[in-house]
Amino acid sequence: MFRTEMMDINMGPQHPSTHGVLRLKLVLDGETVTDTDVMIGYLHRGVEKLCESKNYHMIEPYTDRLDYVAAMYENLGYVEAVEKLMGVTVPERAEYIRVITAELQRIASHLVWLGTHALDIGAMTVFFYCFREREILLDLFEAFCGARLTYNAYRIGGLPWDVPPGWTDRVRHFVKIFPERQKEYATLLTKNRIWIGRTKGVGILKAEDAIDFGVTGPCLRAAGVDYDLRKVHPYSVYPRFNFDVPLGENSDTYDRYLVRMEEMRQSLRIVEQALEQLPAGDIMGKVPKRIKPPVGEVYHVVEGPRGELGFYIVSQGEDKPYRMRFRSPSFVNLQALPHMIQGSLVADVVAVIGTLDIVLGDVDR
Repeated sequence: MFRTEMMDINMGPQHPSTHGVLRLKLVLDGETVTDTDVMIGYLHRGVEKLCESKNYHMIEPYTDRLDYVAAMYENLGYVEAVEKLMGVTVPERAEYIRVITAELQRIASHLVWLGTHALDIGAMTVFFYCFREREILLDLFEAFCGARLTYNAYRIGGLPWDVPPGWTDRVRHFVKIFPERQKEYATLLTKNRIWIGRTKGVGILKAEDAIDFGVTGPCLRAAGVDYDLRKVHPYSVYPRFNFDVPLGENSDTYDRYLVRMEEMRQSLRIVEQALEQLPAGDIMGKVPKRIKPPVGEVYHVVEGPRGELGFYIVSQGEDKPYRMRFRSPSFVNLQALPHMIQGSLVADVVAVIGTLDIVLGDVDR
């Protein structure tokens, strides 16, 4: 006699496609996922609480460790939040250099996503190609700030240092060569029947569901929702640049691939314009050595590679924040995962985790 039983299967935290310490408890009917429990909390870093015991300058290096694949954005969101709270004016040259480095960081982050996402699905060559170009970007970041992963690149009020001689020429060289390199990724994947088979119609997240879950970033825009903080709530000098916000039509894993591919092209447009407009001048505004923002609170958001990245700070007029909270896109976007894989095959779970582009440091703060 044969009989059918539901099975509980643990996936992760050691599974390579869980990209860190994520653990999923899948309830399976054969190979079909009927329910999912997403378990997080293995890092236990408590960075938010730790920041409440540090002065404002000492907090900056901690923001590097939140999303270590896109540390420039964590730096940017934090310093801009403090600057808004204090009413500090940042010199234009510093704003432009921040935009250039942040958009290069978006490309570097998307390259990690594309390489690892393709690797999860079995396309190894794309991984090598993506990390080839990411190395060029990491060399640029190292020349700019001396680090390749945790940059600590900005300061409250501007930048700690200007770009080194010849650095902008190296960025222009990257802007010139990258479109041809990106065509190589597209040649390998966009019309590849295996890639299409593994991503089209997989992990559908419709616009209304994405909004209900609070999903932001490329995952939201792939569902057709035109929401990019650089456009809807402009910050820094972004209003001075022309760029498009790519949108999807089918809300599936394939659309999220196309959206991020186009976002890399648009980031390149922004970098090109910022280089052309880069003004001379100071890189640091007038900021006291001991920062003591006035009593009040602020919430500031930037458009990170994974979506809306927010910093909430409460000041009581002291040199340490009274309260510090982060709105990390990976944490919010991850809660849509059970909905996206409900009724899917086990093999599709790997593709859907990859398409969310989570960083576990950004999930468990």
